[in-house]
Amino acid sequence: MMTMLEDQLFKRIIPMLSLLMAALTLHAIQPDKVTVEQQQYQLPVLVQKKHNPVLRLKVTVPEGEHPVVLQSLIVDLEGTTDISDIDAIDIFYLGSDSVFNGLSGAKTVSFGTTNKVRLTTTIKGEKALAPGDHFLWVCYTLKDDAAILGRIGSACKSMSFSYAAVAPVRRGNPVKQRIGMALRQHGQDGVHTSRIPGLATTNKGTLLAIFDARYESARDLQGHMDIGLHRSTDGGQTWEPLQIAMDMGEWGGLPQKFNGVSDACILVDRNSGAIYIAGLWMYGVIDDSGKWVEGLADTSTVWNHQWRNKGSQPGFGVKQTSQFLVVKSTDDGKTWGEPINLTARCKNEEWWLWAPAPGNGITMEDGTLVFPTQGRDASGKPFSNITYSSDGGETWKTSNPALDVPGGTTECAVVQLADGALMLNMRANSNRGNEGVDNGRAIAITSDMGATWQEHPTSFRALPEPTCMASLYIHGDMADGAGNRAMFFLNPNSKTARDHITLKVSLDEGNSWPAEHWLLLDEWRGRGYSCITSVDSEHIGVLYESSQADMVFQKISIEELMQ
Repeated sequence: MMTMLEDQLFKRIIPMLSLLMAALTLHAIQPDKVTVEQQQYQLPVLVQKKHNPVLRLKVTVPEGEHPVVLQSLIVDLEGTTDISDIDAIDIFYLGSDSVFNGLSGAKTVSFGTTNKVRLTTTIKGEKALAPGDHFLWVCYTLKDDAAILGRIGSACKSMSFSYAAVAPVRRGNPVKQRIGMALRQHGQDGVHTSRIPGLATTNKGTLLAIFDARYESARDLQGHMDIGLHRSTDGGQTWEPLQIAMDMGEWGGLPQKFNGVSDACILVDRNSGAIYIAGLWMYGVIDDSGKWVEGLADTSTVWNHQWRNKGSQPGFGVKQTSQFLVVKSTDDGKTWGEPINLTARCKNEEWWLWAPAPGNGITMEDGTLVFPTQGRDASGKPFSNITYSSDGGETWKTSNPALDVPGGTTECAVVQLADGALMLNMRANSNRGNEGVDNGRAIAITSDMGATWQEHPTSFRALPEPTCMASLYIHGDMADGAGNRAMFFLNPNSKTARDHITLKVSLDEGNSWPAEHWLLLDEWRGRGYSCITSVDSEHIGVLYESSQADMVFQKISIEELMQ
């Protein structure tokens, strides 16, 4: 039993201990002890894709402090073109991983979600955060009819913890992300990976997007792959289901995995309205020594491709060299004819390879049809050139190689300049691993359909690359003259990695590319291939391999690019 003195001391000590504990607790979780940082990235926000990352939040709880409990976030959508385009906002907790790669991360868990999207939206949840760095992502899911020209704004106004609210500090500048279309995603339509985009606008205004439908893996030829196609008749806002434009099936008694078609290029004849797709077909496998492999079956695992060692060789036969095929549509891309093999008609017999360059071709002012093409010469060295028809696609001729440079060139894009000459913009192998001032696209000019070529002054100087396919396109009629036409170029704007997909504009026929006309579309790493077309007189469309989907389509205002 306590004495009177002990009782009095106890009554005094208990309140003092309570005050001390409260003070210690407040000290451990004072608002100025926990910091929050928010950062945006220029990434496309995509229709037909769930959980588009729009805002990264980094919460730092100091070491030695007690855990804190995150209870809610307030997200501000100021800068969004139309808030009704957003179907849901989700917050995901990633632990110590700072990059959102969908829901595949082992530590990725949902913090909270809402479908009641307003200009200022509160998302509630509960997450205890121990001392250290913690990353969360704000993600948007768009409605299927979200406007393809819209923009997305996002900021975190505050994060509420169990003790107080903290206003995040911004890292970097605010970003308005562009809405796009996830035209092809991993696993879509039973296709493992969709790669190698081509894009064109028909005479009726229909957009045609083509690509490799790689059914079993992301790997290049040889493999089970066809040329897939989507059509859009409303300027890219909606797209028709997948159709197959080129498929060699089980030709020659070999399974589809040994009859792959890849690297397609699309060309619209502006005079007749006919549309051509060129693709490269491999029958079976030619091994590293240059010998065709006998006895292949569906269980065979042997693999090689046309650019590797002696994977394609001199000659014309299907067991000697990869085959150049063309299919044609005369009904605005709705149906496609049987493949026509141009290999024996156009390939130099001694070349190891003659192939389409992926992307799109052009119709010249005089009606000549031109495909950008590529190959390997009699020594196996890569080259770029053109293949053309002066009679509406009845017959075709292939030109001399463009530039003989160290390492050679491959995938290329062609445009016609105002003076009638053709410009060829080429991937150069010497750029691989080269971070010097001479890293740049190889560029050549011809005035005689590729009989002779002259290196352009900007070659290896103006347009850096990480050794990757790129696209070149001119918007505007020849009658407008050089001063009223715009040349567009799209590639990973990097010397080292396939990231920072950037659209550039030249107003002087490719002699300069002012930085004030650059437009960053996707700053994270992807596979980097792309293609450009005119959607209408006021917009261009781009199709590219993105960090956010296998294929992304975006529509861009030309007026915006000129500002």
